[in-house]
Amino acid sequence: MLRIKFLKEMTDMFGAFLLLGFAIVIEVIATALLPKAEGFSHPGWSAVVLAGYGLSIWMLTVVVKQMPVSVAYAVWAGAGTALVAVVGLLFLGEHLTWIKALSLTMIVAGVVGLNLAGAH
Repeated sequence: MLRIKFLKEMTDMFGAFLLLGFAIVIEVIATALLPKAEGFSHPGWSAVVLAGYGLSIWMLTVVVKQMPVSVAYAVWAGAGTALVAVVGLLFLGEHLTWIKALSLTMIVAGVVGLNLAGAH
């Protein structure tokens, strides 16, 4: 019985991390589309951005039913920040300086540290 409970908890946690990943990707897409909204002066793009943010936040609320909010939000913030930086670099013409690269590395290290701390 204990083994079945453990497997269910692991499956639930895997599903939560998968959903969190989707939520992060949706939030990053919405963030990348912010320039198109031009200060929310374009209603169509503004609606897409707001819908993306709304959906991603709703998914985050579902995730925190399965994992501690501190872990979920650390992953959300760290991965989201890193992915937005990559999207900016690859698609939005932004530049990567050594200080940006170092800062992103520290963010990722912090997320890994929080995950390791939350796992025990």
